[in-house]
Amino acid sequence: MMAEMKIPRVMIAAPGSGSGKTMITCGLLELFRCEGHPVSFKCGPDYIDPMFHRFVLGIPSRNLDTFFTAANRTRSLMGQACMNTAADFALIEGVMGYYDGLGGVSLQGSSYELSVQTKTPVLLVVNGRGMSLSMMALIRGFMDMYSDQMIRGVIMNRVSKAVCDRLTPLIEKQLGIAVIGYVPETEVIHFPSRHLGLMMPEEIASLREQIQKFASLLAETLDIQKVKMIANGAEPLEWDEEAVTFRGSEAAESNQAGNSEKPDGTKKALRIGVAMDAAFCFYYEDNLDLLRSQGTEIVYFSPLADEALPENLSGIYMGGGYPELHGEQLSENETMKRSIREAVEQGMPCLAECGAFMYMHEEMEDADGRCWRMVGLVPGKAVKKGRLVRFGYAVLTSEKDTILGPKGIQMPVHEFHYWDTTCESGCFEAVKPMTGRRWQCIYQKKQMLAGFPHFYFNANREMAVHYLEACRKYSHHLQSVK
Repeated sequence: MMAEMKIPRVMIAAPGSGSGKTMITCGLLELFRCEGHPVSFKCGPDYIDPMFHRFVLGIPSRNLDTFFTAANRTRSLMGQACMNTAADFALIEGVMGYYDGLGGVSLQGSSYELSVQTKTPVLLVVNGRGMSLSMMALIRGFMDMYSDQMIRGVIMNRVSKAVCDRLTPLIEKQLGIAVIGYVPETEVIHFPSRHLGLMMPEEIASLREQIQKFASLLAETLDIQKVKMIANGAEPLEWDEEAVTFRGSEAAESNQAGNSEKPDGTKKALRIGVAMDAAFCFYYEDNLDLLRSQGTEIVYFSPLADEALPENLSGIYMGGGYPELHGEQLSENETMKRSIREAVEQGMPCLAECGAFMYMHEEMEDADGRCWRMVGLVPGKAVKKGRLVRFGYAVLTSEKDTILGPKGIQMPVHEFHYWDTTCESGCFEAVKPMTGRRWQCIYQKKQMLAGFPHFYFNANREMAVHYLEACRKYSHHLQSVK
């Protein structure tokens, strides 16, 4: 059965990274938040930009990734998020340059592909510093690259009003595209960066005041009515509901996995402990949504501040983040390390991604080069390399049965890390889709899987099904031995 939703929407894209997409996205979200109910999305496998969206809107931002999901499922995820938040406007922030996709030579996973698949009009942000008429050549090149491109408007960033006024009639007449306005060089907003990208919102002083001032600036320099007109011109978002619904054995297993039985015969939700603090905060919101949709209770805990894991857990899920900035505090929390270690040794299912994988080592080198004792479940040390070790998409194939599925199950993943491991053991083979480069990854100990790859459950929902089934069996085992 086809579902259809008329949702005004635009994507903020650019010729490349560093063009001002995130700042302009946040400014526009602030403007639309003040007069309605916008929802936001981030193109591609990014954790930090959605944190800024959430900081502005106060509701989760979600990722849309055309490498992870086929077109119909991508549209359904977007549509469901819009419906669940009663959104009256949707804004997508693009990734890298508009046409930059898989391996730097493919359109797969690009902002362009997402805009075409979701029929979302694009506003191209052009960093015009040091340019004038040359901006027209740049814009024309992007418009002529592919005939189905979705570019419908242009925002000139880091230019003066005079430059914008002179170029606007030329661009609109010769290129046939709307000029939304300009953003001048300004000191009212500044997003500092570190090795994984922008610093997190909570770390930036007076961020809310900065965003509010910047939004007021955009209200003066951009034609917001043009943005609305372009957004309102978006075609209805359509998707096949039947094709993205859990069916057959997948649905049956999933329904079982979400619940365990109390002694009185009633059902109770599985409790999954999710690490959430300044050291571990990189999660796809859709991953957590998928777990919740199967009857799971998410229980947050802090490896930095809490003394132990929450009680009555059926499983652990720990994401990436910045453990290297908190090495001493993580190391000194002996009771939490012991709690996690004992839980895994007793057979509790545990999924530890990237930064959490580093935390599970015997030792971890922090950002200053100092080594600290960590949980001790992964042999060896997580070491600082001073360079990007692996970046981009890969496809994993399991070489043995694990909590994510049987031997041979495949799943697309993403990696982005400046640390490496001395642990050479791995139960998955990773393959780069464009180059065919292969390596072993993900350490398995009992029912723990720990490695640098980040998983997106909607890319292969069997992952979540098998993980929750493992949690259910562990929960039943605990009840049987009590």
